[in-house]
Amino acid sequence: MIWDWFTDSAHWQGPEGIPVRLGRHLGYVGLSLAIALIVAVPLGLYVGHTGRGGVVLVSAGNAIRALPTLGLVTFLFLLFTESETATIIGLVVLAIPPILAGTYAGLQATDKGVVDAAQGVGMTGWQRLWQVEVPISLPLVLGGIRNAVLQLVATAAVASYVGLGGLGRFLLDGLAVFDYPQVIGGAVLTTLLAVALDLVLSAVQRALVPKGVRLAAIAATGKKVTV
Repeated sequence: MIWDWFTDSAHWQGPEGIPVRLGRHLGYVGLSLAIALIVAVPLGLYVGHTGRGGVVLVSAGNAIRALPTLGLVTFLFLLFTESETATIIGLVVLAIPPILAGTYAGLQATDKGVVDAAQGVGMTGWQRLWQVEVPISLPLVLGGIRNAVLQLVATAAVASYVGLGGLGRFLLDGLAVFDYPQVIGGAVLTTLLAVALDLVLSAVQRALVPKGVRLAAIAATGKKVTV
């Protein structure tokens, strides 16, 4: 049955076809991720570099993570009465904690001896941040971004409950009429999108992380580590 649903040309055409809904889903994820990066990365770099506000940051991040996804999106929809605005705000709120935590943890995990050595050769605080701390912390920073993307893909699907487009419509519309092939099709498409985006980000992570950082990780664990 599911194969018949995927091979039906009617599901690949028109404004409610798979390509259009996939594009909308990617748009929601991309916009929310961009806003979350603008907010979370500078804040995480500041707190991680200076060490100020770390306890508050971790506590606030844990509190936000505890928020029920559907409840948050529904509340924002009732507040703004516009599904796309409510959903984007909700997605941004949910994406900030993993990015913030990854950025903060990455800088905190930087070997203090390396930072002290950089200071000893005359580097300014700004130079130490961008030339030493950020390159070393990239694996954790990018890991936080990958976690955020996976959460965004899943949450954008759930947000169809408040009228949002995207792949979640296949799930909600299918359940409404007991069309289970459509429900399974929507779930498969959402899963495949999450896997594809994670593979892309994994390749980006391999390309961006300096070779010296990868070698240091290998030396620290005594085995090959994928970073």
